[in-house]
Amino acid sequence: MAGRKADATVFTILFAISFAHFLNDTIQSLLPALYPVIKETFALSYGQIGIITLVFQMSAAFFQPLVGFLADKRPMPYSLVIAMALTFVGVLLLSVAPTYAVLLVAALFIGLGSSIFHPESSRVARMAAGKKRGLAQSLFQVGGNAGSAMGPLLAAFVIVAIGQSGIAWFSTIPLIGAVVLWKVCRWYRDRVYERAIGAKHAAADLFLLLPRTQVTLAIVILLTLIFSKQFYMTSLMNYYTFYLIEVFHVAVPTAQIYLFFYLFSVAFGTLLGGWLSDYFGRKTIIWFSILGALPFTLMLPYAGLLWTAILTIIIGTIMASSMAVIVVFAQDLIPGRIGMVSGLFLGFAFGMGGIGAALLGQLADHTSLQYVYKICSFLPAMGIVAAFLPDIERKVRQLPD
Repeated sequence: MAGRKADATVFTILFAISFAHFLNDTIQSLLPALYPVIKETFALSYGQIGIITLVFQMSAAFFQPLVGFLADKRPMPYSLVIAMALTFVGVLLLSVAPTYAVLLVAALFIGLGSSIFHPESSRVARMAAGKKRGLAQSLFQVGGNAGSAMGPLLAAFVIVAIGQSGIAWFSTIPLIGAVVLWKVCRWYRDRVYERAIGAKHAAADLFLLLPRTQVTLAIVILLTLIFSKQFYMTSLMNYYTFYLIEVFHVAVPTAQIYLFFYLFSVAFGTLLGGWLSDYFGRKTIIWFSILGALPFTLMLPYAGLLWTAILTIIIGTIMASSMAVIVVFAQDLIPGRIGMVSGLFLGFAFGMGGIGAALLGQLADHTSLQYVYKICSFLPAMGIVAAFLPDIERKVRQLPD
């Protein structure tokens, strides 16, 4: 009976945590969506824009593994509500920031909220997954992708019209998130201890089949893949609107709509990849999602406006298809450390995105955005290292009943 209960997928919790992820990442997406507005308001360079992203994403990157590690030792069910409170403070600061320094502080608070939310909510998704781990993790992450896609629309139709002060209206979003997460946290509290014991047994079984050196190598390979993925996707997330404005001379609202379509493709790819990984295997999806995007990234810097839009949608769909799958693969490698693994990988993804934004912004200041996209177009070639990942699913199937 207990085994059947553990195998069941709790979709009500998955949809709730996905919706909370949607709300959280809608707020996060306000930052890059605001860039064209605050660049003009505060007379910022591309490098300074990149620093804002760096502060936000590095604060999230630094604390996510720490939060996950501590939660593995002592679960913190209601920390998700605290995460929304920190995000709420960040939004209010963002709406009234009079200087560049205050913008950085606002980005820091939003990053801290993310650092708590992501590893703990990823743990909840794992707990509610049952046997559908790929689908569950992609459902969780697609909420965040959909939230990220909302930022450009909010910027195009609300913030550009009202201005920076209009962001204060969106402080209600983390408050709604806190209400939703309060119920999720109660479910989490009731089940965490039982699931933690099961995870320790699973970890002991799996490590009998995977030597520690093989686990370490696999983790390094997965982090390498995230590096290539995040650097490239950061170039689109942070500088795509500027690229369209600079190269094709489109208006700011039009550029934001193009960015929305790219981010929507990321959401679609995340959901598709998680679902397909439960049928075709996680290693296959990981390999395809990085290396498969290479032909399209190589074409992008030389495309016209229409083909730029089409190619970015294709690239977003392919490259996003493995992020949830990579997290599940890593969780299967070290199943007794779900929080730490989730925090490590999501934090590393944030960190690489922040570093990439800062470096690419500096490069754009000294060259051009078109040159940046030419350099970044080769990053998916690093996907070849996915060939060296172990076949985790086959080894798990070999475990005795």
